[in-house]
Amino acid sequence: MPKPTCPTNVIVFFTDQQRHDSLGLHGNPLDLTPNLDRLATEGTHLFNTFTNQPVCGPARACLQTGLYATANGAYRNGVLPDPSHKMLAHYFKEAGYQTGYIGKWHLADRGDGVGYVHPDQRGGYDYWLASNVLEFTSDAYRTDVFDNDGNRVRLPGYRVDAITDAAIRYIDRQQSNPFFLFVSLIEPHFQNHRDDYPAPDVYRERYQGRWTPPDLQALGGTSARDLGGYWGMCRRLDEAFGRLCESVKSLDLWDNTAILFTSDHACHFKTRNGEYKRSCHENSIRIPGALVGGPFQNGGRLPQLTSLIDFPPTLLDAAGIPIPSTMQGRSLLPLVQRHDNNWPDDVFVQISESQVGRAIRTSRWKYGVTAPDKNGWKDMNSTHYVEEYLYDLYADPYELTNLVGYESHRQLSGILRKRLIARMIAAGEPEPTIVAAPPIKSFQRRVEDDELRK
Repeated sequence: MPKPTCPTNVIVFFTDQQRHDSLGLHGNPLDLTPNLDRLATEGTHLFNTFTNQPVCGPARACLQTGLYATANGAYRNGVLPDPSHKMLAHYFKEAGYQTGYIGKWHLADRGDGVGYVHPDQRGGYDYWLASNVLEFTSDAYRTDVFDNDGNRVRLPGYRVDAITDAAIRYIDRQQSNPFFLFVSLIEPHFQNHRDDYPAPDVYRERYQGRWTPPDLQALGGTSARDLGGYWGMCRRLDEAFGRLCESVKSLDLWDNTAILFTSDHACHFKTRNGEYKRSCHENSIRIPGALVGGPFQNGGRLPQLTSLIDFPPTLLDAAGIPIPSTMQGRSLLPLVQRHDNNWPDDVFVQISESQVGRAIRTSRWKYGVTAPDKNGWKDMNSTHYVEEYLYDLYADPYELTNLVGYESHRQLSGILRKRLIARMIAAGEPEPTIVAAPPIKSFQRRVEDDELRK
């Protein structure tokens, strides 16, 4: 007699400010992520994964709603999604799932504004053990979160372990129920009040001075000071992810549990602007991506360009829940099953706070624009932009040579300009004008027609 089909449980393991090249699968030589490297190889490795908004709150809003930041309303930190938009937990709950949220939220202004979140702003999650801005209510060895009743709870252990242990306890209690659990960690984000990366004891010393990625070798920033702690935090995250996956396996839930590992944005260590993200550069927007367990086992490495807004429809699809037509991303499940041969060759990025910026990233090119007369904290979008960046990621993967304005690349810029405008309109933004950068006659290099089409 065939075994009854069980509903697919869904878990999101969400880190904060993690570079894609922290993974061994992306060339990091320090063996920081042996668990994730193995699990992604056995499951589905999303080789080219990007945030749609390189700052905490808006990135989370994209992932919770499946909408771009300007479409859901949370275009910068401190501005919340329009409450008329459903979040992931609403869809799972309507399908009969238990829903739980543990860790950092960053999408509320009711409560105390920092830690406690009013029930009306918890995104529909039933079980709650979280802090609105976890970096303000915790430190490396002091993890204070708030429960369903608003009580402050101190979890034992290093912060990564404290949050992960709470997640494992939740999974253990839900063995007989289909569940959707979102685990949101703060690491490897810096500790705000001292601008430091507090790794577990002895981990900073283990990695300090051992390897610096090429972009940081060239540009420096704060990397010499911070990389040891940052890499140590990434190592502990991998150990925690391994423990969580082992717990799922030990409860015989692996075959019917889909697990997503990703991050909200990356970290350029103050090399591109005055802080760690909020730019269109690779190490602000490129993030780890892996889907493991359940329907994602043996999916292989997917080279297609994917982004945060593709994950909500993917998770719903994995659970057999209809995907709302309002979501702006696409399910990855057909890609995993090799049923989708028409995946777009670009991702769209909106940038706030540091600027009102927009960018498109193709398999080869990065093209970015900025609105010179707008304020990134006050203005959601603009109808007037100017070209700011153009990078050839084949020849210049670390984005050290900005080609914008060069006459050799003006035809290419025109093509990318049209693609970016089309992306902005599709996201629900007003149609803009984009002014070409002033021409530069030096550094001539012919771009072949077949290159322009990529």
